[in-house]
Amino acid sequence: MVVAGHGRHVWVETNDGKRLICHPRGKKSQTVVGDRVLWQATEDEGTVEKVEPRRNLFYRQDEIRTKAFAANLDQILILIAAEPEFSETQLSRALIAAEAEQIKVIIALNKSDLKAPFDLAWDRLGPYRDMGYTMLPLALKPRTNSELSGSNELTTLMPLLNGRTTLVLGPSGAGKSTLINRLVPEARVLTNEISTALNTGKHTTTSTNLYWSDTARTTAVIDSPGFQEFGLNHIDAMHLAGLMPDIKVHASECKFYNCTHLHEPGCGVISELKKADGTSGISARRYKIYSDLFTELTQKRY
Repeated sequence: MVVAGHGRHVWVETNDGKRLICHPRGKKSQTVVGDRVLWQATEDEGTVEKVEPRRNLFYRQDEIRTKAFAANLDQILILIAAEPEFSETQLSRALIAAEAEQIKVIIALNKSDLKAPFDLAWDRLGPYRDMGYTMLPLALKPRTNSELSGSNELTTLMPLLNGRTTLVLGPSGAGKSTLINRLVPEARVLTNEISTALNTGKHTTTSTNLYWSDTARTTAVIDSPGFQEFGLNHIDAMHLAGLMPDIKVHASECKFYNCTHLHEPGCGVISELKKADGTSGISARRYKIYSDLFTELTQKRY
């Protein structure tokens, strides 16, 4: 399995736990962390001969390039924080990309110790709870090794990770590095080893790494680089509603099969938004995210 990578080089872990550097067969690497590959030994390193079929691939795509995060995931943990204020648009984009690959998502909101901003942020996430996403409050703070013992901050999260491969995703400042180091105390050491082996130095902060959080190697945590934008150019605009659960549930009530849910008469989504009693299952913010994304995806350049 590919457990780390930077540029054309990847670090492959064999079934018995041995790790070695492998290079792609050809000029461009087609592998991502989480891939199962067939490799052939070349002196003290190896060559990737074939990438096995993937269960899924989580990625983003803009007008210039495609950025793959990881493959063969069981779930994605999206970590956001009460401060700095998270972008609901970026959260929604990540959720849509996960829905497209049928990958389960857990949303964790950090900094529950900041009561006022946390309460506001928790309320903002109400629509996502209503859609059925698993949501957890966290209060992560960097600690020394001696302070880690007896910590119960992750007691709710850990059972959700056990036995699964989880990609941790989140913007800068949300506490992702703190969470990774709490889940895998030796993560920094492993990252330095990867850095040295791949000769990437400080640039490992832009790479993706897989860590085992148990000695049996059954629970994997994948640390991903942060991002400022999350392009969805790989999503067809007419499929967008089906990837947003709160929109999807009412899209089946539309008069026309090819309804864009923007202006058509007899649209179930628009009718839901116009409910006089204010009990609509679609928030105005979520509908704006949908309409803005639909416009973006219909205007994208090929």
